[in-house]
Amino acid sequence: MIYELRIYECLPGRLPALLRRFSDHTLALWDKHGIRQAGFFTTLVGESNQHLTYLLAWESLAERQTKWTAFATDPVWLKVRDESERDGQIVANISNQLLAPVAFSSVK
Repeated sequence: MIYELRIYECLPGRLPALLRRFSDHTLALWDKHGIRQAGFFTTLVGESNQHLTYLLAWESLAERQTKWTAFATDPVWLKVRDESERDGQIVANISNQLLAPVAFSSVK
């Protein structure tokens, strides 16, 4: 199993719009494309409380490439993204890392 750690840095005051986009639209689209989330988090204490951090679970890099490309080019997603940003850009920066669990990890 491979995990993808993604951190979205929202513009000031735009985190609620990002959370709505995920809860109201993105997760259903991920289900459609077979994308599995392993957890979502907001920052309670840390660098910024305007971050959304989440993990995705992949069987392989090939699975990630196929499913993420299908999602990212889905016309429904593109429409949702554009409509959610009608009042302005939501995300200032996205960082991601692909992670492999070590032998003693409780998450495999």
